[in-house]
Amino acid sequence: MSWLETLRTGLNGVRTHRLRSSLTVLGIMIGIAAVILTVGLGEGAQAQVSSEITSLGTNLLTITPGSTTSSTGIREALGTASTLTTADETALSSPTVAPDIKAVAPLTESSESLTAGTSNWTTTVVGSTPTWVTIRGESLAQGRFIDNQDVADHSAVVVLGSETASELFTRGDPVGQTVDVDGVPLTVVGVLNSVGSSTSSSSVADPDDTAVVPITTAAERIFGGTSRDSLSSIIVQARSSADLTAAYQEANHALLALHGITTAADADFTITSEASLVSTATSVDRTLTILLGGVAGISLLVGGIGVMNIMLVSVTERIREIGLRKALGATPSLIRRQFLVEASVLGFVGGALGALLGILGATFLPGVVGDPITISPLAAGLAILVALAIGVSFGVYPASRAAHLAPIDALRNE
Repeated sequence: MSWLETLRTGLNGVRTHRLRSSLTVLGIMIGIAAVILTVGLGEGAQAQVSSEITSLGTNLLTITPGSTTSSTGIREALGTASTLTTADETALSSPTVAPDIKAVAPLTESSESLTAGTSNWTTTVVGSTPTWVTIRGESLAQGRFIDNQDVADHSAVVVLGSETASELFTRGDPVGQTVDVDGVPLTVVGVLNSVGSSTSSSSVADPDDTAVVPITTAAERIFGGTSRDSLSSIIVQARSSADLTAAYQEANHALLALHGITTAADADFTITSEASLVSTATSVDRTLTILLGGVAGISLLVGGIGVMNIMLVSVTERIREIGLRKALGATPSLIRRQFLVEASVLGFVGGALGALLGILGATFLPGVVGDPITISPLAAGLAILVALAIGVSFGVYPASRAAHLAPIDALRNE
């Protein structure tokens, strides 16, 4: 019997039991689609996180203060101390002290209530300098950004994020309007373009929901307090990605010297890079992808068991047919080949339909779940091959059982 005849016989065997075959194919199809979608969801999340963090610049360092210790001896979270000051920012800006640092942006932040007419909105007010917009890679949709003169004059001006502007000013142009920040009237001089959400520690949770004011205005007129020179963080931009390590070392040595610290382990500040954030976020996403892929793989195993089940039932139902074929000269290898072809057909059809379902899911689900799903043709092709391998693997035992049936025992079976 030729391979073509074997294939035709195998297809007829599958069509003879449509319902049972369909249920088996359904199990494989669901398993393949689940694997494709879970892996695609994980890869999409990794790509999105990397893109968002990279968009902030791969040559950035974020310096945050150390932690404070309460009177009861309990250490609080990093960033709760006031160990960074404007003097640190001035030192890091010096090309003599740190030649590999291109720009430095001091930050002081606080959550404040903003009021414009009858509208009010709570957002993060950021006090900084003109270098903030350059280092962050942001651009203006309207107006201008704060300048050095605004910082020198402690000007009552503010630049709003796109979401903050839309919440406070539902109609009309925000530029030129007045916004009260904790009772301090500020004139809106610009609105930032939307950049989307971010996971970076060097920015607020949503950079579109923010208000940027001159750092002197924030310290003297809005935040106040006894330590008006203290900073929430300092963003450092290296001259290039290749200079990031050198910039890190320069910033670290300069701050240790300024703070009078001789042992690096006793540093009262922390320096992190965007690269470390990418690595951490990607590692978490990869772990979740493996976990979800493993769960989806269990459904593939169930589908494989379904293939074995239907083939064993098929062998049992077709014992007389097998005996007759053997009596007419069919060899054990030919019988084995026929049943393996049937199992392969079930696996291939289930894999192809599962890949199609996965691709369709990747097209429509992102709009529902709000997360991207990345599907590659290679992944879809491998999924079909895996389904085919499952069909063959789980069909080996039933096929071998059929091949080893004695003709005389098969023919007299009732």
